[in-house]
Amino acid sequence: MKPLASSIRLSKTALGLAALLAVASALSQSSDLDLLRAKAGAGDGEAQNTLGLAYKNGRGVTADAEAAANWFRKAAEGGNVAAQRNLGMLYVEGKGVKQDFTEAAKWLRSAAEKGFASAQNQLALLCVEGKVAAVGDGVMWLRKAADANYAEAQDNLGELYVEGKGVAQDFAEAAKWFRKAAEQDFASAEHRLAALHIDGKGVAQDFAEAVKWLQKATAQNYAAAQETLGWLHTQGKGVPLDFAEAAKLFRKAADQNYASAQNDLGWLCESGQGVPQNFEEAAKHYRAAAERDYGGAQNHLAQLLARGAPGIAKDPVEACKWFTLAEKHGDKDGADLRAAMVKEMTPEQIAEAEKRVKDFKPKP
Repeated sequence: MKPLASSIRLSKTALGLAALLAVASALSQSSDLDLLRAKAGAGDGEAQNTLGLAYKNGRGVTADAEAAANWFRKAAEGGNVAAQRNLGMLYVEGKGVKQDFTEAAKWLRSAAEKGFASAQNQLALLCVEGKVAAVGDGVMWLRKAADANYAEAQDNLGELYVEGKGVAQDFAEAAKWFRKAAEQDFASAEHRLAALHIDGKGVAQDFAEAVKWLQKATAQNYAAAQETLGWLHTQGKGVPLDFAEAAKLFRKAADQNYASAQNDLGWLCESGQGVPQNFEEAAKHYRAAAERDYGGAQNHLAQLLARGAPGIAKDPVEACKWFTLAEKHGDKDGADLRAAMVKEMTPEQIAEAEKRVKDFKPKP
């Protein structure tokens, strides 16, 4: 099983589905936006927060992060817990305000101390990422939110147990928390629980159980699960050996710019398994992942460019660039090929390759 690409990180979603529905509901019930503004201007905290959400997401108004921050601040200063969380997240993201993790933590803590699970989760992630306070504080806040049955916190706490970060590594405990979140249909946890069943860590190795959870996550179009389920199809573990089905799943994840799946799809195109052999298509998918700094794809692309293939002209300079970048990730599968190629390159070509390495900026 390849290492999971997902890991603990700050949530990029400052606004959940429930909040979006609340905004839509508020604006649909009052077609006159001026009424909402009037209530907000009169100091109604709920209206201020709702107006902030509208500006943040461009619901009924032109998106304006600064206006969102202004209304969130008014509501937050008035004690509105949801607004405190939302303002904190603007400081995390640096939208409408200057990015400031200390200020973010201040507002998130205000909401967290009132038992607002989403804020507890986000404050915990700031701690875990070393942005503020200590990892131990992050574990404490995650546990509070997880104990309140907040699925994202349960998923994050489970990952801490996988990594042994702030807690003793304990795959059984990780599985427990992943299962709690997975049973709430939280896609990331479904995928992570499946991974434990694939590897037999903390739970019995059980490919059928893994497939069950992966299918639940893929039904939500969760890219990591699509890639893992596709990988199982290439192995015939828990599912039929079916490279065509693997290609379909890899493509779904690749279409979401999931680099690992782009690399996998490139591999199928290059080898002609599940799809017609097409080196140009392979290079396209490898390049998409390579430009996102995925080492395996950088190596695969470099080898195609070094050797050449139908539709792919040899390009030693570009190949050298990608080999060098791949080696920074510890991927040295093409080291011998690179060494032989460099011996035949001119000093000018080598210098150009080095310049391209220096100028490389990964795509998000």
